[in-house]
Amino acid sequence: MTTPAEVRDAVPVFDDVRYLNTGASGPTPRPIVEAAQDAIEAHEWEAASNEGPYPHAFDLYDDVRADAASFIGAETEEIALTQSTTDGINRFASALEWEPGDVIVRTDLEHPAGILPWQRLERRGCEVRIAPTTDGRIDRDAYRDAIADADLVCLSALTWNYGTRLPVGELTAEAHDAGASVLVDAVQVPGQYDVDVTDWGADAVAMASHKWMLGLWGGGFLYVDSEVVADLQPSAIGYRSVEDSGAVDYTLKTGAPRFEVGTTNPAPYAALSASVDLIGSIGLDTIESHIGDLAVQFIEGVPDGRLISPRDPESGLVTVRVDDPESIVEGLRTEYDVVVRSLPEPEGAVRASLHVYNTPADVDRLLTGLHDLAW
Repeated sequence: MTTPAEVRDAVPVFDDVRYLNTGASGPTPRPIVEAAQDAIEAHEWEAASNEGPYPHAFDLYDDVRADAASFIGAETEEIALTQSTTDGINRFASALEWEPGDVIVRTDLEHPAGILPWQRLERRGCEVRIAPTTDGRIDRDAYRDAIADADLVCLSALTWNYGTRLPVGELTAEAHDAGASVLVDAVQVPGQYDVDVTDWGADAVAMASHKWMLGLWGGGFLYVDSEVVADLQPSAIGYRSVEDSGAVDYTLKTGAPRFEVGTTNPAPYAALSASVDLIGSIGLDTIESHIGDLAVQFIEGVPDGRLISPRDPESGLVTVRVDDPESIVEGLRTEYDVVVRSLPEPEGAVRASLHVYNTPADVDRLLTGLHDLAW
């Protein structure tokens, strides 16, 4: 499978609808689903009569960590397998020692995954500051003021509502200069464009494979910089967190796997590795170019005053303004067989997600529906 057309042919949902909502969750191609099914059978049947389900799963986890690390430019020991981006954010946040008066900074563009954990810490006396943005761009002067005495900064690499790329490396460097740790929500990045997390310099980056990587729910992964992980004490601990679970006194694993806890289904992780292979066979350059062409096509059909995302697209997330988002989304689905989503903010927002399996005909259909129903 090496072309966008072949990927589309492997996704049965396109027999029914024109799916343009990968930014929420992407439908998974058959080969990746089959890899997950094979992993379940091997774990539940074959391993039981051979090495056993636990050694079998541990070997698979080792392979998946290596695949995920290679995909994002990390070392294998810097990867922990999680359930989701939200899970990864919480695991990192809960490993830090918090005291009343500690300061967390986030932007006003964060997904609830990057909001709720800090609201919880507010109840324990921490302070949460919100760095303002305009049209998906962070106010750098206000950001520098906010991080002046902060303990942690949480920000998104690619904004989920505007589709803009934040200058993560620059923002991280400024936060580190101020003495703060940096946690990045990068769930909208892997599978859209190439990323090397070491270029960002962040302390931790949380991701998942069920969006642009075309994987399954449950296949999350967390990068933690090897230079900071030794100082982190996970709040949850289990046999996968420690070097020897049978020891009289436990010793946490030396790297990011200390953030893993206990028994989890191997299938989403087998799918994650299959996703890495699939994306590699197509090529991220091909995927990014395909997404960019579709985004330009869509934007060129949006009337003046209706575009929320940048006129020069930075991703496959393109948001437009309509008068009644919920009814427009419903109408696109029922009358035009087009699946997009509304957003809670900015006001009047409908977002399309354009990925490798989408086509110019999908975009034309979306534009026809929007012009008929909304514009």
